[in-house]
Amino acid sequence: MAIENEDSELIKQRLTKLSAITAEGIYAYGSRYEISSSIKELKDSFIEGKTVSLAGRIMAARQHGKSLFYDIKDVSGKIQAYLKQDIVGEKNFDFTKNLDIGDFIGIKGDTFKTRTGEPTVIVKEFRILSKSLRPLPEKWHGLKDVETRLRQRYVDLIMNDESRETFITRSRIVSYIRRFLDDKRFLEVETPMMQSIPGGAAGKPFKTYHEALGIDLYLRIAPELYLKRLLVGGLDRVYEINRNFRNEGISVRHNPEFTMLEVYEAYSDCEGMMKLTEDLVKGLAKDVLGKTELEYQGKTIDLSKWERVSFAELMKEQFDITPADKQDDWVKKLKAKGIEIDGKDISRTQLINIVGELVEPKAGNHPVFVVDMFREMCPLAKTKADNPDLTDRFELYMGGMEIANAYSELNDPIEQHKRFEDELAGKKCETKRSLPEGDKGKGSIDEDFVRALEYGMPPAGGLGIGIDRLVMILTNSSTIRDVILFPQLKPEA
Repeated sequence: MAIENEDSELIKQRLTKLSAITAEGIYAYGSRYEISSSIKELKDSFIEGKTVSLAGRIMAARQHGKSLFYDIKDVSGKIQAYLKQDIVGEKNFDFTKNLDIGDFIGIKGDTFKTRTGEPTVIVKEFRILSKSLRPLPEKWHGLKDVETRLRQRYVDLIMNDESRETFITRSRIVSYIRRFLDDKRFLEVETPMMQSIPGGAAGKPFKTYHEALGIDLYLRIAPELYLKRLLVGGLDRVYEINRNFRNEGISVRHNPEFTMLEVYEAYSDCEGMMKLTEDLVKGLAKDVLGKTELEYQGKTIDLSKWERVSFAELMKEQFDITPADKQDDWVKKLKAKGIEIDGKDISRTQLINIVGELVEPKAGNHPVFVVDMFREMCPLAKTKADNPDLTDRFELYMGGMEIANAYSELNDPIEQHKRFEDELAGKKCETKRSLPEGDKGKGSIDEDFVRALEYGMPPAGGLGIGIDRLVMILTNSSTIRDVILFPQLKPEA
């Protein structure tokens, strides 16, 4: 074992204790242990004199002669355990010399309250369930040890109650989303995570190779095109809470592997998705947090007020840019206003950043739907009936971040194929970077998706919500790494 080579005196001491436990014929890594309740459940309905069985990790130990107090902690909370030599017996009490902070134990005994009112279990019997060989940190300074905290999330969860609560809240958020959509008769489905043609969003894919089929495959950047195939097949309301992968940069708002909710509803549209989004987010905040006024990074976000702003109007007012302008004109006008543009073309990422900067002052205190997006930015969305240069789409911003994206889905197979061809020709559109590198031919168009549309897809609304960013808002987390249990990091040096 690598741990045997550790230079730590504390670890050597714990290994010695492990040997002593083993020498007594006791297995230090336990077996099944029946508990009567969680610690929180016990404390919430605390009754003195009740016989209980609990299990958890020793987080503190205080010895007073022939008495010993442990703080025992499970996922729900912490309680005090009281061991007396004349109750557990001299041999068993002596055995506690082999126990350390960090060990898991099971205890059985009766409840009582100390003179200070502290809920306590007076232990009649106990059992070691797992011996901890590495000592827990005495103090866990999250801001000073960010890299270690993320890399050793297991230690972070042990020592940092706030971090643990964030991930419990995340789980409750996802559970609520499922209940919300199930109650509205949406069907949860699963679509391929490995695709022969990555599509449905902008992003550079991760590439792999399937030996049995002898083909290249790509980890999906979005499930959209497969979910819309299901609308063709007659599944009118579908959703997927899905893992997506994009081979791009890492930042406080981006991780290469992330979680999205995608929802598709036949006979709906962008307006229907807007109402669905508002109902979902407000209901989620009420259910999980018990309120609709949130604090995020020093700002108050009031979910009782939702605003709409026009992207086309903002671009006209701020930069004198119209959707009819050519790409070169966009770049010139943006540069004239001091916006940095890399190269001669403007990417969707740069446009999103521009939108964020324009919308952030408005989105500081309430959610903002950004509507009237340029057609070139939305190759999978229907255009507006009264203005073919704009699409029937919105992006939702909260706390200055893009949280959701939705539109009236394009279901015209002829128009869809034309847009895919424009994509291959290198015309400005948001998904051209999703094509396999070096594959510029007909094979890069998802012909099967177009074929599906030719069978007929009902008019529909589609919605995508970034789960990680939504959790950031609802838990007041400053970086996406704090809401992903195991974020991507560089290899440990």
